[in-house]
Amino acid sequence: WSSDVCSSDLASNTLHPLKGNQGRASDPDKHVWLSASAGTGKTQVLAARVWRLLLHGTDPGAILCLTFTKAGAAEMSERITGRLARWVRAEESSLRADLAALGETATAQMIAQARQFFAKVLDAPGGGIRIQTIHSFCQSLLAAFPMEADLVPGFRPLDQREEAALAREALAEMLVDAERNGRGWIVDAVGALSLRLGEGKAEDFLKACAAA
Repeated sequence: WSSDVCSSDLASNTLHPLKGNQGRASDPDKHVWLSASAGTGKTQVLAARVWRLLLHGTDPGAILCLTFTKAGAAEMSERITGRLARWVRAEESSLRADLAALGETATAQMIAQARQFFAKVLDAPGGGIRIQTIHSFCQSLLAAFPMEADLVPGFRPLDQREEAALAREALAEMLVDAERNGRGWIVDAVGALSLRLGEGKAEDFLKACAAA
């Protein structure tokens, strides 16, 4: 928190009330499949569900949010933790308005709990609420159970530079092998492809061929 954030700033940024199915979808006591088009407030509903899970006593470490992209995960994390941080110092009227927007009845006990969630999330084992991409979550599962996944313990995924280096190494070995075995036409074809498309696009084309 910056010391120059005044209470009026906190009060002016209250949550928008959930409407219709949004309120029902954020109900922590229900199992929900939410489908909606872009710009209809899915992120708002998912964030509201996390806040309500906390308000209903769920341990932060038991909450997992998955997104498709790193940008989506960052946005979710910022939205959720940013609101919890606001609750620490928000005026009671502003905090009551937020809880009402979530569909909760703001009791004195709930208000007191809401002010403690930010610290509780920070202190939770494992970093508190996990907000990850689907890829990173699956990677963590594989790392936790490598033997069951028929992987070598301690494995790690290749980064893009390593992948590119291995692809070039495989291409070089293929060209050397082709020339050694009298198939120089392959070398000539790759050379002509590079002249026509440029080195980078030629490699992309060959990778697409290999993938197919």
